[in-house]
Amino acid sequence: QLARNLRNNSTQSEIRLWGYLKGKQIMGYDFHRQKPIDNYILDFFCNELMLGIELDGYSHHFEEVLVKDERKEKRMNELGIKVIRFEDEEVMRDIDNVIRSIEGYIEEFEENVRLCL
Repeated sequence: QLARNLRNNSTQSEIRLWGYLKGKQIMGYDFHRQKPIDNYILDFFCNELMLGIELDGYSHHFEEVLVKDERKEKRMNELGIKVIRFEDEEVMRDIDNVIRSIEGYIEEFEENVRLCL
């Protein structure tokens, strides 16, 4: 229910990035938004890549929120999920660089998979 509420009340940066992530637009990978995992909700998640994307707004600069973010990221890492973070401002002002960063992570992931085969 909380994830549904978050999807219905997305921030402007979440709406903007979702426009690029939905429908397998980034290198053919399927992302979901406001994805519940364990006791947390990731802003965006791709199961194939085991990749979470978090967008940090103004509130993420407060100590208590930083501590919660660290705890969440640690738990995601324990579950084998890599989390990359972007500031809301980055998404709003330089979406091309945000997309390049995500694609760079995906290229690195794919290269590691190839090396393991």
